Amino acid sequence: MTQVESQAATRPAGPSDGEIEAALDEIGVDHRSNLIGILQQVQRRFGYLPAPALEQISRRTHVALSRIYGVVSFYAQFYTEPRGRHTIRCCRGTACHVRGGKKVVQAVQDTLGIEDGQTTADMMFSFETVACLGACALSPVFVVDDVYYGKATPRRIQEVIERIVEDESAGREEQ
Repeated sequence: MTQVESQAATRPAGPSDGEIEAALDEIGVDHRSNLIGILQQVQRRFGYLPAPALEQISRRTHVALSRIYGVVSFYAQFYTEPRGRHTIRCCRGTACHVRGGKKVVQAVQDTLGIEDGQTTADMMFSFETVACLGACALSPVFVVDDVYYGKATPRRIQEVIERIVEDESAGREEQ
C-alpha cells in the first residue's frame, strides 16, 4: 500500500446524504442560487466539496454537473478532497526562491512527510505551494492559517509546526 493509499484509508468518511441535504436546505439552494456562493458555503461547512454535494447542487440548481466541476476546478479556492485543519502555504515566487524558499518547502515536506497538494493522514495539515504570497520583502515567506511568517528558515517551519501540534494536544487534554 502506498503512502497516499494509506492516508486515504485512514481519512474520515465524508458527510452523509442527509447531512448534505440538511446543509443545502439551510443554505437555501434552488435554481435561482448563485453557484459560486453555494460552493463557498458548502465548502465552509464541510471543509471541502464532497462529490455527493456537487451532485445534489446540480439537481437543485439545474446546472450541469460538468459545469459545476468546471467551476470547481477553475478556482484554486475550491477543494474536492478533505483538507487538514491547518493549511501551510509556501511561496515559490522569484524573491522567495532566490532567498532559500526551496529549503523552506523541503522542510515542510520533511517535517510532515507529505508533498505539495497533500494532507497528513491525521487530517491536521494540508500543504501547498503558491506562485506568490505578496510579501516579497519578507522572503522567503510561508503562511499557516492566514498568519504570515517572513524571513523563513527550515528551523522556523519546524518550530511553528511543533507549536501547532502541542497546542492541539493541550486542547484535547483540556476537553
